[in-house]
Amino acid sequence: MKESDYVTIVFTVPETHANAVREAMGRAGAGKVGNYSYCSYSVKGTGRFMPNKGSDPYIGTEGVIEEVIEERIETVCNRAILEHVLEEIKKAHPYEETVIDIYPVYEIGRKQARGGHS
Repeated sequence: MKESDYVTIVFTVPETHANAVREAMGRAGAGKVGNYSYCSYSVKGTGRFMPNKGSDPYIGTEGVIEEVIEERIETVCNRAILEHVLEEIKKAHPYEETVIDIYPVYEIGRKQARGGHS
């Protein structure tokens, strides 16, 4: 299998900001799959962290473990616009430190269109 021109982007965000971040990454061009745009997948969970000395947390207090309901958002992105999309995600994301995972996507071909010939 060969790597495609796309990657998968995965990150978490407080559910209060999930729609704003999805909108920002979609406007930046992430989430395009064939004739569809703004494609993403989300699942809710609990994020845990403790702001340490010198931090400037959006949520939480220095030295206290915080729990926040977050959404894990996954989308695809063309490598050509990846840096721009990452910057737009970071601008819309409320956290001081944003962890974003990036995974390669492999070519698998397209499903035959309905009504297509065999």
